[in-house]
Amino acid sequence: MGNANKEYKDRLFHFLFGREEHKDWTLSLYNAVRGSDYINAEEIRINTIDDVLYLGMHNDISFLIVGELNLFEQQSSFNPNMPLRMLQYTAKLYSKLVKQNHMNYYGSRLLELPVPKLVVFYNGSTDKPDEMTLNLRDSFPADADPDIDVRVRMININPDHSAALLEACRPLREYSWVIGKIREYNSEMSLVDAISKTIDEIPEDFLICDLLKAHKAEVSEMLETEYNQEEVLKIVAEDAERRGEKKLSELIKKLTPGSKEYEEVLNASHEKLEELYRKYGVSED
Repeated sequence: MGNANKEYKDRLFHFLFGREEHKDWTLSLYNAVRGSDYINAEEIRINTIDDVLYLGMHNDISFLIVGELNLFEQQSSFNPNMPLRMLQYTAKLYSKLVKQNHMNYYGSRLLELPVPKLVVFYNGSTDKPDEMTLNLRDSFPADADPDIDVRVRMININPDHSAALLEACRPLREYSWVIGKIREYNSEMSLVDAISKTIDEIPEDFLICDLLKAHKAEVSEMLETEYNQEEVLKIVAEDAERRGEKKLSELIKKLTPGSKEYEEVLNASHEKLEELYRKYGVSED
């Protein structure tokens, strides 16, 4: 799909946890993930990347605290290539830190760097365990001995998963509820109506209630962009057509938006694609 040169659109996860005015929620999320109990949100230095790196999006959240460089990403589709993306993001962030702090990495003194902590918050419809580890080494041949590896912690934040984590971070639990309700209502009505109904029904005691209702139009656009898989798959289909991969393009047209296969095709292996081609009667013709 390449580096689509699109204007970046904010996402709800970043809107809630990646802004200066919400650093108390960022700290709550950090404490829940790390099992810590820091209380001073001003210790957080948000340094999210502004450059376009992938599909018109920058990384969701990155920040420094207590000697750690934290990169938090939210994914509504399972993506086994997150270690590679995180490698790109981390390299960019270290480059910024070196430049901003006038650090000399050509010198004889060993530089002290913040420790990278890489986390993906997954809330897709394909069932995944509460936690799993994604490794860059899995992208290499099994008998390879790579000099670089990247380990990413993936946490399932769907409402029926990771109960302890969701209990420890109230804004995250509420965010999970919102996404779960949208998915539930979207099975009965359009995505636009499902989003509107969900925002209208947010319980008044939710910490995120006033914010989401006050910015309903903006939040609705974020969620439409984030969860409109049909638009994403349309881009994939068009790209496949340009490359002459007519079978893939035809397969996407046959899939039901929101179905398990619709999500899986984004990262399907060759074997999985062949299985789907047979299932939906897609041939070379």
